[in-house]
Amino acid sequence: MVRMRRGYVDGPYGQIHYLDGQQGRPLVLLHQAIQNANQFDYVFGPLLERGIRPIAIDLPGFGQSDAPPAPPTIADYAGVLVPVLDALGIAKAAVGGHHTGALVSNEAALLYPDRVSAAILGGQMLISDAVRQHLMTDIVEREKNFQALPGAAHMVEVAAIRERYAAGTVTPARISEYVVQALQALSQGTYWWGHNAAFTYHQEERLRQITQPTLILTNTGDMIYQAALEAKKLRPDFAFVALEGGGIDIVDQQPVEWADAIATFLQTIENNQ
Repeated sequence: MVRMRRGYVDGPYGQIHYLDGQQGRPLVLLHQAIQNANQFDYVFGPLLERGIRPIAIDLPGFGQSDAPPAPPTIADYAGVLVPVLDALGIAKAAVGGHHTGALVSNEAALLYPDRVSAAILGGQMLISDAVRQHLMTDIVEREKNFQALPGAAHMVEVAAIRERYAAGTVTPARISEYVVQALQALSQGTYWWGHNAAFTYHQEERLRQITQPTLILTNTGDMIYQAALEAKKLRPDFAFVALEGGGIDIVDQQPVEWADAIATFLQTIENNQ
């Protein structure tokens, strides 16, 4: 893995922690819940090799970023963008995210159009109200009740869930890192906040409003792949790439292919300017 430069900047809810590749065309990366900026560990190198400067941010309440005083919305999470860009002296950058991070990227493109040059959306939340309610009841309520247990049983629970998602495609060492990332949120009392914000975000109308060049970056094995297809129907003008197979851990399963898709998209934008 590439060693990234770590940094902190004051944000709307305290300190924001980020990782910076320091060279290349800037690309802000926003992670899924319940992980943090280290979700992108294995794509940092491939992106840098393709002339892209990855800047991965811990969303508030995750990783080493301070938590807000109350459960945030997707728009609240998007508030990390400008302080980090200002601290790094970057006027404008592409913004990309995975799952929850994709929703934050969508919102950032609308809230800060003068700072976002392009959007990469690796996950969509185009769902019915019935599905939305099911997700809130099933996932968010379960996460609200998640707590430390004797014998580290709660750690085993997280590992088992992530192993089931990965289906043998991610190493035990990496699964362990997923557990560590999740427990950082648990320690801040924010374990359920990311999915709560994601499942209460109504993306359809917000997706329609994006004016920047946008890439829908999905994979056929993702549990929300169908939503990506619906997003493409809603915005046929967006670029669309579907990697074959994989799951929610596509950035670990196919890091080179994932980086290639982004590099090709950003190069196409440059060529058309």
